[in-house]
Amino acid sequence: MNFQPVADSPRPRSMRQFVVLLVITAAAMAPAIILRTTGWRPNPLLDALIFGVAILGAGFYLSWGAEAAEKRISAGLIVAIVALITVLPEYAVDFYYAYSAGANPGSNYVHYAAANMTGANRLLVGLAWPLLVLLHWRRTRERAIPLRPTNRTEIVFLLLPSLYAFNILFKNAITIVDTALLVAMFGLYVWRASLAEEGGEGDSDDEPGPAAALSVLPSRQQWFVMGALTLTAMAVILLSAEPFAEAMVDSGRVLGFDEFLLIQWLAPLASEAPAVVVAVLFVLSGRAENGLATMISDKINQWTLLVGMLPLALSLGAGHLSPLPLDARQHEEFFLTATQSLFGIALLLRLRLGLGSAVALAGLFVAQVVLAVVWQGNEARTIISLTWLGWGYLGLALLIFAINAKALVDLVKFLLAGAPEAGVRGRA
Repeated sequence: MNFQPVADSPRPRSMRQFVVLLVITAAAMAPAIILRTTGWRPNPLLDALIFGVAILGAGFYLSWGAEAAEKRISAGLIVAIVALITVLPEYAVDFYYAYSAGANPGSNYVHYAAANMTGANRLLVGLAWPLLVLLHWRRTRERAIPLRPTNRTEIVFLLLPSLYAFNILFKNAITIVDTALLVAMFGLYVWRASLAEEGGEGDSDDEPGPAAALSVLPSRQQWFVMGALTLTAMAVILLSAEPFAEAMVDSGRVLGFDEFLLIQWLAPLASEAPAVVVAVLFVLSGRAENGLATMISDKINQWTLLVGMLPLALSLGAGHLSPLPLDARQHEEFFLTATQSLFGIALLLRLRLGLGSAVALAGLFVAQVVLAVVWQGNEARTIISLTWLGWGYLGLALLIFAINAKALVDLVKFLLAGAPEAGVRGRA
């Protein structure tokens, strides 16, 4: 197929830049494909780097395709599929750990699955959200990113699974029943978000970054490119997920570093980076509220679908229905993740995320990472630090909820009101 820009397009240079990026990203993914097909494994550290870069590159392919497609579709089912595709890198790695936990009962894979899931969720709130606010402040000197009234949909559907998480904590396991309920929450979120009208003058512009280049192509060629990007990325991720996940475990052993921490913090960086870059591009192009709404939506995806699907992946590995158990440490990791989510929601009640809130989120996140590294190998101290940090998040969240009681009531009214207000929604 000959891809030619439409006759009146003023941006052929944009398309050339997009092609260059495609080629560079493909070159970055090529070594992983070679290693996977030949079976050669140089060493765990190099393996982790090569397959991690491949997952990162595939994630960018997915983000470019999904971001370009999003403006051209509105049906709730298609939006859900786009959301699933966008977070596929993170899902693939975590599903591998969960599947391996089922296939190898009593192994550490069950801990790795929980570590990757909690790390990915906490990275978004503790690192990505503050990053957007800090970039927005540096660019405009405005001390907060505002949200639209319709973004209450995202806040409500982040609050629901955050509250439900405490039910999981009481059971010390994520069960198939939880899978059904969390997937249902995500489906309801997509339905509610799809009721918001597409609109707003500022949102008729093209997507920021490489995805904008696709708008110079005729419609059929756009869909062809988006489909090719998605299929290529999915193939690379499926080929790379297993060796990357195993290389992360082996790298920890080679370095003498807790592999649990590598899986919790380093592995999600590769899988989350493309989605974060898309949000950063929104901020740098003057649409910070879109970037923040995108990150909130990604958090909803992971806090519902990623968490909910882990028991299913474990059951497939085990060959029978089985819950994902939470031991003493995983219980506290999950508790900390849930309370951090509540704290983040409390900071969003006034439909803005300010500079002070961003500093608080980032500071608390850095504290938990530093304590985890300092006390690696000391399980008792690690669990104590997780517990106290979790209670700290919870106390702060309850205090802010009390201070913003009226905003909380408005949020509940919004949930019960039916169709959301017209306006631009964040990505589902």
